[in-house]
Amino acid sequence: MSDHLSTGTPPGSTPEPESLPHEAVAPPPATEELPHTAYVAQWRQTDTLRALRELLALSEQVAPVLARRADLGQTDLRALELLVENPHGPVELANRLGVTSAAASGIVDRMQARGHVVRAPHPTDGRRTQVVLTQQGREELLGHLVPMFILLAEVDSALSESDRVVVQRYLDGAIRAVRQVLGPDHP
Repeated sequence: MSDHLSTGTPPGSTPEPESLPHEAVAPPPATEELPHTAYVAQWRQTDTLRALRELLALSEQVAPVLARRADLGQTDLRALELLVENPHGPVELANRLGVTSAAASGIVDRMQARGHVVRAPHPTDGRRTQVVLTQQGREELLGHLVPMFILLAEVDSALSESDRVVVQRYLDGAIRAVRQVLGPDHP
């Protein structure tokens, strides 16, 4: 944790010596418990909630690890993930990645140099180009993911149809909860 978060001082400022944490000290007791704090204090963490929380935490680690193993930047990896779905125009790719057109062009140049993508004419608009994932790019990306896919398929195939209905209902609810945090404008 950075110093300004652990000491309560603003970033870039020097904390007063007496405010530096020397040992764990409980915050002063609140005279009135706030509603969100009260909810969390009484919330019963079940094994399924703990497992879901662990899955969410682990899933955040997949992209950085995959990018390192594939010797890609994280934005380059995200571009490949988008291109697995379907080809994108350079401007559309920039928008989906949240980068400038110039940055997207650099990403496409790097991926093209590695044989992961090609720039191709748009099939219906000859004035436009699109970025298309190559078989080599798809195979390299999937090569890192297939071991996980195999294990997930084994876990899924061990479920009965009635188990699958319960798991699906639980996962749908978890997805709704995460989408609520992301907000309505998030894709």
